[in-house]
Amino acid sequence: MEGNYNYYIVALSVVIAILASYSALSIAAKISHSNGRSRFFWLLAGSFVMGTGVWSMHFVGMLAMHFQMPVKYDVPMTLLSMLASMISSFIAFYITKEKDIHWYKIGIGGLIMGSGIVTMHYMGMEAMIMPVELTYDKGWWVLSVMIAFAASFAALFLFLRFRNNQSPFSWLRWMSAVAMGFAICGMHYTGMKAAKFHSHSEMIMESDPYANFFLLYGVTITIFIILFVSWGAVFFDRHVLEKMAYQDGITGLPNRNEMNRFFDTYIGDEKIGVLFLDLDHFKAINDTLGHHTGDLLIQEVGLRLKKFIKKDQQAFRIGGDEFLIIVKNCDQKRAERLAEEILLSIKEVYQIDGNELYITASIGISISSIKDSERSMLLKTADTAMYKAKGLGKNQYCVYNDTMGMKEIRKMELEKDLQRALKDKQFYLMYQPKWNVKTNKLAGFEALLRWKHPRLGVISPAEFIPIAEETGHIVPITRWTLEQACIQCKEWQEKGDIHPISVNISIRLFQTDKLADFVQSVLEKVELDPNLLELEITESMVLFDVEDIVRQLQSIRALGVKISMDDFGTGYSSIGLLDRLPIDSLKLDRLFTNDLETPSKRAIINAILLMAENLHLDVIAEGVESREHIESLTQLGCNVMQGYYYGKPMESEDVDDWVKNNKERALDFVANTVSEL
Repeated sequence: MEGNYNYYIVALSVVIAILASYSALSIAAKISHSNGRSRFFWLLAGSFVMGTGVWSMHFVGMLAMHFQMPVKYDVPMTLLSMLASMISSFIAFYITKEKDIHWYKIGIGGLIMGSGIVTMHYMGMEAMIMPVELTYDKGWWVLSVMIAFAASFAALFLFLRFRNNQSPFSWLRWMSAVAMGFAICGMHYTGMKAAKFHSHSEMIMESDPYANFFLLYGVTITIFIILFVSWGAVFFDRHVLEKMAYQDGITGLPNRNEMNRFFDTYIGDEKIGVLFLDLDHFKAINDTLGHHTGDLLIQEVGLRLKKFIKKDQQAFRIGGDEFLIIVKNCDQKRAERLAEEILLSIKEVYQIDGNELYITASIGISISSIKDSERSMLLKTADTAMYKAKGLGKNQYCVYNDTMGMKEIRKMELEKDLQRALKDKQFYLMYQPKWNVKTNKLAGFEALLRWKHPRLGVISPAEFIPIAEETGHIVPITRWTLEQACIQCKEWQEKGDIHPISVNISIRLFQTDKLADFVQSVLEKVELDPNLLELEITESMVLFDVEDIVRQLQSIRALGVKISMDDFGTGYSSIGLLDRLPIDSLKLDRLFTNDLETPSKRAIINAILLMAENLHLDVIAEGVESREHIESLTQLGCNVMQGYYYGKPMESEDVDDWVKNNKERALDFVANTVSEL
């Protein structure tokens, strides 16, 4: 006997298969782009939607066939058939969950999913309790199995298509879902075609409404479950995963993504204040106590910043030790008051893992409306003001202004042009003389770097040297300076003029750990006597790594090169290290040559000279500009001097003329000064 189909219900089964396929494809797009628990969630949701969707389509298809006989269902077996479909889908998805997989895994996954669908279908057929004998046509049965495997391979292929390339075109996903839906339905109705129902002649043919109600309720509930799971997946994606994407994992504050979304969706035209906060010396804590302690400190800072979150102001962690506070309807007074409160809160002591930690912050403030200023400009100006605050001594705030902006633009331009300055030969050296009052002789020259910008003219070293230090360009620039100074010194020597040369050395060259080798290679290349070369280091340089600095200085002195400490007394005090440092002389900054008539200043210089004498160090006074300076310094015992009185920095072509024209005048003045004493 054969049943009759209700084609409206058949159409419904096709729609269910298509909708289930579309939901499964949408969920599968999330699997390989997630990790940990979220990946397991998407695996479970995808396999549930796929398994129950196929099962629902199967029993709606059963409902579409009308038998003139009583039909009941074995409930446990019916539920087992649904479980078989779900488990096979889960295993298939699990095998193919990675982004890059081999094709044989798709084959295994398709085989497992197809087997699950076949098991589900024919177990569902066996769950039918009817007063007939059920047999199968082998040809149609084999065809249904082949269609099941083909549909499974196609399903996995489409899943991979949408996982590895999440197409933004929904129509493509719908077309794929339609193809999957028809394939699944094709398997079901082919299997139904294979079924043969053999009735007995004495059987009373009557329908049993129980079967219809069972199928109706069961499928309705299942479809609602599918919708619930799909809705739950969307909710999870939009809320749970969104929270993970837009919230910082350490502090719980909104992250950079949320900050970008704020600017993307903000439509107000009122002025907003942006406070860019960066912790001072945070790297030192990370390096000394470890990243775990650093993360705990960041977490505590985040907790303190949460206290400043209100309806119209929000705090964000945008990376590392950087935070951003955005204030709506903000003026400068409100921003400054908020910055002061934040600074006071940040610098309070932190108790972390048994350590008492103290840290401060620098804050840059920028105030504007988004309509008047682009988002990037607003953030950039706040960042600029923050670095200005750091330059002013840290633990303070700074409000951005136009003057600061012009300086920043100029700095960016110089930073960009520095890359070509050396290649285009825009640097040149000038030489300032040093005079020995005691011997009435020229003590040598200091080589001073200058930059002649093709458009901006001569740039002061005080402006471009810090930029070169920050960008790392100082390393090749200093190497060029050293080599050019040695070449010039050799040229003087070949003309019979012995003029020792001194060159300033950046800490960056010590960090390369190849300074001694480079100095030796330059001396050998130029064939210069090492005694004619002096390297000048800054006082604060020795605080980076004392042992390493001492080791490198010893290697340089072993070559015969002299070492001088420049700007002594103006940086971090290194008096306690002077007996360990392999140096030959100290250079007093011009700060000490001012107000020499004051007793306190003279007492300080006298103490330095006495200390240098006991350590067998020469002392050179910078900034000598008048006879009074020379008289006072000579009385105190300082013999070597450098300054505008003897000569301003000059180019190499002018050195010979200076030596000829100024030596007699200098000697006469020194002789008169000594005779008067």
